[in-house]
Amino acid sequence: MTSVYDLKPRFQALLRPLTRALVSRGVTANQVTIAATVASVATGLALWALAGCRLSLLLLPLLLFVRMALNAIDGMIAREHDQKSRLGAILNEVGDVVSDAALYLALVPALAPFGANGWPIVLFVVVAILTEFVGVLGPTIGATRRYDGPMGKSDRASAIGLLAFLIAVGVPGGSWIDWIFGLLALLALWTAVNRARRALAGG
Repeated sequence: MTSVYDLKPRFQALLRPLTRALVSRGVTANQVTIAATVASVATGLALWALAGCRLSLLLLPLLLFVRMALNAIDGMIAREHDQKSRLGAILNEVGDVVSDAALYLALVPALAPFGANGWPIVLFVVVAILTEFVGVLGPTIGATRRYDGPMGKSDRASAIGLLAFLIAVGVPGGSWIDWIFGLLALLALWTAVNRARRALAGG
């Protein structure tokens, strides 16, 4: 299933010079992972505090792009500069879930003034966490870590970033926001099923 994740190699190629520069200055993969998580939590808190301000929603697509870059960089540092570790694997998986929860749950108060109900957003977050849980189960049954779409981490970031940008620049809110989150939750559930099937097939 096609996913934004499929574009990752090209994105990594663009970031490789920056990655080498960071390594030359002593930056480690785990430091980058922690920085991405801290930045996500801080942005989530800012969205809660600034709920109702349209322009504050621009923080979300900006942070999501930076986070994708940091996630790509920490992976390249780990793989290409001999920094893989069990601690790094834990930080990476836990950091992704914490970051998603902090950013997307903050949309409950942030989008409420624009006509969004909280429960579709919460449902989306719960299913997104389930998706990542199913993905990491692969190695426990002899398969690989699954990143199948159509609603993986990068896909979620792209969809939510676009929605936040549209509201920030003045697109009227309303019940359509609930329908979007309901659709994203269904796509995330489909993703969890895809990952489970691929893992069971030995992928």
